[in-house]
Amino acid sequence: MSKPKVFEKPTGVKDYVPEAAAKLRSIESKVMQCVERWGYQEIITPTLEYYDTVGVASSTEDKKLFKLLDRKGTTLVLRSDVTSPIARVVSSVLKEQSFPLRLSYRANVFRAIEAEAGRDAEFFQTGVELVGDASSESDAEVIALAIACLQAAGVQQFKIAVGHVGFLNGLLEERLQDRQDAQRMLKECLLSRDYVGYRDTIRSLGLTTEVQQELEGILRLRGGQEVCRQAGEATSNPIAKQAIEHLCEIWDVLSAYGVSEHVLIDLTMIGDFSYYTGMTFEGYAEELGFPVCSGGRYDNLLAQFGRPAPATGFALKTNRILEVTGDETDTPLRRVLIVYSAQRRAEALAKAGELRRNEAVAIETQLLGNNENEDFDRRDDASRFDEIFKFVQ
Repeated sequence: MSKPKVFEKPTGVKDYVPEAAAKLRSIESKVMQCVERWGYQEIITPTLEYYDTVGVASSTEDKKLFKLLDRKGTTLVLRSDVTSPIARVVSSVLKEQSFPLRLSYRANVFRAIEAEAGRDAEFFQTGVELVGDASSESDAEVIALAIACLQAAGVQQFKIAVGHVGFLNGLLEERLQDRQDAQRMLKECLLSRDYVGYRDTIRSLGLTTEVQQELEGILRLRGGQEVCRQAGEATSNPIAKQAIEHLCEIWDVLSAYGVSEHVLIDLTMIGDFSYYTGMTFEGYAEELGFPVCSGGRYDNLLAQFGRPAPATGFALKTNRILEVTGDETDTPLRRVLIVYSAQRRAEALAKAGELRRNEAVAIETQLLGNNENEDFDRRDDASRFDEIFKFVQ
């Protein structure tokens, strides 16, 4: 393998030039201000975690993890999400704090497989976790907050698709009892949005026409509150019924928040069926095929760290939001340049300190040589500044 050139970087990672970095940080700042107003407190966790704890507990498949060894030979991972590290902290550092806990974060995360097909191996997330509340109220809260965050980030047109893993688990168990492999294949098709494969798999199972039509009918269970009624008529399984009842309660709370216009119920939504235990959701912007946010309920995760508790949350895909928002960033600082000669250095730097203390400005200073003063105003970089102070002889 040839040695990479000095200007090359690994596949799936990117540089953010000042304009893009400013926009990314602006989005993060606006979202963090939004979640703070909802009572969420920021937490920061390490980039590196132990594979045997956070790595294994993560929702990320093992093959997607970046692994490395420390000096003792212990396997570490670059964090692939922030939910599992937060679960570790809640179960250890914050174990004396009572529930519910409302925590927020902004962080870069790493997934090896994302480098395929032009996807990112490193990307940025901003999100929240609501730990210790199992109610439909808490699920509705995180969905409503995700909507508020997308709006704060500047995403104009979007929809939140909400599903429930309990509905599919119950319905498939009812229709395909004791056929676990068939259930798994159908779930995998729905997880990857392979609806053609889903139909083909159903037709390969040798089912009666009635059952085949019922399973294919799942693909039509997308829409507003009426979907709850339609789904309730499609099954008598108690797990599926309970899931539909929970979704109806969530819808009622979202209506009270006044945000149900942004939401549709999608009962093909399953999320990672090995990780989520209840409600799941994804947010799609009009201009982008990939979800810009995702979340759901994961009531089994904290038990792996010794403090069983229900939990729900979401993450915004901050770098994807960059692609669908305008060029607006926070109001830029007025840029000021102070140029000076060696003889007037103290006077010039005192002026720079005074401006930095008393005004919202970005100050650059530059020492001029003996022959530079006359030509300075004709230099290309002079136009970058809103104001220039000269301290020269």
